[in-house]
Amino acid sequence: MRRTHPALLLVAAVIGAAVGFLLDNVLTSMGRPTFTPAVSLPILLLLLGAVVLVLAVPISRATRGRATAPVNPFRALRIAILAKASSIVGAGVGGIALGLLGFLLTREVVPSIGSMGTVLATVVCGALLVVAGLVAEQLCTIRKDDDDEHPGDSSPGLDTSGH
Repeated sequence: MRRTHPALLLVAAVIGAAVGFLLDNVLTSMGRPTFTPAVSLPILLLLLGAVVLVLAVPISRATRGRATAPVNPFRALRIAILAKASSIVGAGVGGIALGLLGFLLTREVVPSIGSMGTVLATVVCGALLVVAGLVAEQLCTIRKDDDDEHPGDSSPGLDTSGH
């Protein structure tokens, strides 16, 4: 599995920001109120980040030799994929919240900080989820064995270094 590339996170955030901005633009053009995320969304993003980190710590301990049980590579892969997905979701949701915030700040009447509170909290918690996902992905990295470096290079009986 390849690590999460920063460009992927940037694309997810930019697409999310465009969606959030367009959503509020369409809603206001239809005469409806702007979209405001629920108060529970930032809390759920924080909880997801915490769960991903808690799941990744035993994998890190096992790969560093601090655990008694060997690491299950399938479990490590599942948690690494969860971490990768979490960072992408955090970038996307944070981007949507940035788009909502951008729409609110471009209006002639700037709303009060109280009405933008959940939008700001969603931006911050989305960024924290990205960080938690990237850290958990790093924790799930299993070190390569020495024989994985150059497979097939050393064949028994064919040592050509002395010739």
